Amino acid sequence: MKNYEITYHINLKGESCPYPAIKGIEALKELRRGEVLEIVSDCPQTIHTIPIDAKNYGYDMLDIIHKSGNIHFIIQKNFD
Repeated sequence: MKNYEITYHINLKGESCPYPAIKGIEALKELRRGEVLEIVSDCPQTIHTIPIDAKNYGYDMLDIIHKSGNIHFIIQKNFD
């Protein structure tokens, strides 16, 4: 198991692409340095969009967990 503590959680199950990626990035922008956001989605395309978007905006992808048909993205902000 990874060593991180989730600060915030956003449930985007039922949202079709591109909304999970858009809403996820909007939520990430609210984080402070060191905070961790868990984004949960059931849209299969997010496995490609959310990690790329997070990296392009400078966030750290800590983990991607597939669980019960959902994808959990664990992302941290390490900049000001």
